[in-house]
Amino acid sequence: MADPLSDTTVAIFLAQRGTEEVEFTEPKEAVENAGADVEVLGTETGEVQTVNNDLEPGDSYEIEKTFSEISADDYDALIVPGGAVGADTLRVDEDAVDLVGEFAEAQMPLGIICHGPWVLVEADAVEGRTVTSYPSLQTDIRNAGGEWVDEEVVVDEGLVTSRNPDDLPAFCDKIIEEFEEGQH
Repeated sequence: MADPLSDTTVAIFLAQRGTEEVEFTEPKEAVENAGADVEVLGTETGEVQTVNNDLEPGDSYEIEKTFSEISADDYDALIVPGGAVGADTLRVDEDAVDLVGEFAEAQMPLGIICHGPWVLVEADAVEGRTVTSYPSLQTDIRNAGGEWVDEEVVVDEGLVTSRNPDDLPAFCDKIIEEFEEGQH
């Protein structure tokens, strides 16, 4: 099928500051190229600047809807990019955490990379799951009841996780596959 995600609406998070640009742009582009409609979600609408390598300014992107005005029922899948500051900002946002929890509880597909699993931990959605992430999160994941592994991409019942930007090709391939499968 040329557009495996043609009937799929995907939400992607963009933190008010600190989202790693390639972890936002590459998965977004991959699912769009597979036919998905993508909406960018954040704390408030408007332009937000990303970062490169956590420290260098990146390009700016538009947040289309706020976390508080939508629910998981509005989407088929969710992508949570990393960036240490971005993920840390998201994990203290109650609406973002609640939304991730809704997706996890409904067993909807999730693609989460790098520091993004912090939001998954905060949503209490790691217990009993096998997850990878940026290595500094492994203790957080284990303490939350998850099994942390050091692999390029890990799939656990629709939850796709990867370690860092180097894993983006494998991550993007797997999220398309899992998003096409739908709810688990």
